[in-house]
Amino acid sequence: MLSAPCARFFLYRKAAIRYIAQERLENWAQTNSGYNCQFVCCRVLWKAIMSGNHRNGTPAYKRIQNSIRKRIDAAELKPGDAVASERELAKTHKVSLMTARHALAGLEREGMVERRRGAGTFVAAPKIHFNKLMSYTEHMSSRGLVPRSRVLVAKIIQDEQEVSARLGLPAASRLVKIARLRLTDEEPFALETCYLPASEFSGLVAATLGRNSLFAALEHDYGVELAYADEEIDATAADTHLAEMLALPKGSALLRIRQVIYSTKGKATIYVVGNYRSERHTLFIRRFR
Repeated sequence: MLSAPCARFFLYRKAAIRYIAQERLENWAQTNSGYNCQFVCCRVLWKAIMSGNHRNGTPAYKRIQNSIRKRIDAAELKPGDAVASERELAKTHKVSLMTARHALAGLEREGMVERRRGAGTFVAAPKIHFNKLMSYTEHMSSRGLVPRSRVLVAKIIQDEQEVSARLGLPAASRLVKIARLRLTDEEPFALETCYLPASEFSGLVAATLGRNSLFAALEHDYGVELAYADEEIDATAADTHLAEMLALPKGSALLRIRQVIYSTKGKATIYVVGNYRSERHTLFIRRFR
């Protein structure tokens, strides 16, 4: 059994080795950022540094992330507010700079914060995550946003051959066209245009879709339940009309999603063309092999 002085010596030695490893890693990463081997070396040393940063089974970087999330959820930190720096977080939570950096990097990947070179880290504006077939009202509400729509067009049209084909209808079919500007707190988020067969849904022209969800109206008023969607996704540039509607400079990048939404009976029910502000929307995709 080790004497007390020997035990203290080994504890101090372990702490010194860990400190030196951390400092060398940070210095090496800053001066050798161009080498592919950086990831491998950082990963090995990072595990050694992080291994002691657990409390009650929760990694230190997750504790930091949870504390920041709680402040955002409680509105103590609002979009645009500065988040504590890496050094401040490291000092507050008694962890290494590497751990604090890892915590902020994780929050940035989630879209919770954004890091501005030379300025710091700030709370990001909330984004809409497209990872489930939901109405836009449901998407916005799930992110804690208050949705509102401005109905731009609600009428019966005809001779839209491409749209009719998407819905599996004859070329000259009559269609319900509903175009809505999506907003929250008066900020425009998206412009969506929906097409439905007029033979079944002509009453939607008079529906109060500025306040209510189209999905909910179909379910409650027509007994139609929606099941899945086939989507085409691409990037496009805002033309003069879209730029004006979405309060963006002309040519700004937009996320364009074209959907054919099917009912539980397998029938094509809605064709949607949506143009979304790219900085406020994220598309989440899980791929399987």
